[in-house]
Amino acid sequence: MDKVKKRKLDILVLSDVHLGTYGCHATELLHYLKTVKPKIVILNGDIIDIWQFSKRYWPKAHMKVIKQIMHWMSKGVKIYYITGNHDEMLRKFVGFKMGSLQIVNKVILQLDNRKKAWFFHGDVFDVTMQHSKWLAKMGAMGYDTLILINRLVNFISEKVFKKGKLSLSKKIKNSVKTAVKFINNFEQTAADIAIGNEYEYVVCGHIHQPEMREISNQHGKTMYLNSGDWIENLTSLEYVNNEWSIYRFNENEVDHQGASVPEEDDFNDTELFENLVEEFNSMRQK
Repeated sequence: MDKVKKRKLDILVLSDVHLGTYGCHATELLHYLKTVKPKIVILNGDIIDIWQFSKRYWPKAHMKVIKQIMHWMSKGVKIYYITGNHDEMLRKFVGFKMGSLQIVNKVILQLDNRKKAWFFHGDVFDVTMQHSKWLAKMGAMGYDTLILINRLVNFISEKVFKKGKLSLSKKIKNSVKTAVKFINNFEQTAADIAIGNEYEYVVCGHIHQPEMREISNQHGKTMYLNSGDWIENLTSLEYVNNEWSIYRFNENEVDHQGASVPEEDDFNDTELFENLVEEFNSMRQK
């Protein structure tokens, strides 16, 4: 069968992948990454969940996602790793460069249409993160547990009752006024700062809420974008020919195209790691 032709992207934005957690849809993400060919990749925080990282849980698909990113690095694809709260340990290494990868706290790019885009994770606006980090970490553990329960509920809903999938966390967010207010405040705050700095685009992650809409205040307007996550929404942002769009993963893509997407050998954990180290060393020598 012919290989799937990779879609060319000027910019790919991913955030809140949370590799190393049970809720991460790494297999679906890997399938998606193998179908695109980006010039610039913005990893907008919480890619690896260092908060909940455990040696006991690191599936092959999670390692393969890292390997795919390193493969892009070996090809010279410009990659910005913006630190988030779940991978905040990397903030000690801000400014670090290796090949085409750079660890940063934010990125400001002038796009082809001469408009400026401001990329940052967004946890700086989270009051819980600022004053009660232990509470935020407890919430993260509870969220991961909720996602596991949600998967069981969906299995029963689809297999037993022949119904569609449900999102418990979305229902909770939509029904709790404080959660809705937080999201609205987050988006408005990000937009206000972007307008004040004359950025035409502000691109965030953190709140797991994919969005693309124009926000204005008395001083002007900006386009607010959020790449969502790979826990529930399975979304990213794509920039092609001066236009932004939200990509939403569709399970039917795997059903219809999965066999034609080039797959690597199914290495065991040791072989995957050795392969990763070999690729890392080859980049250092360039």
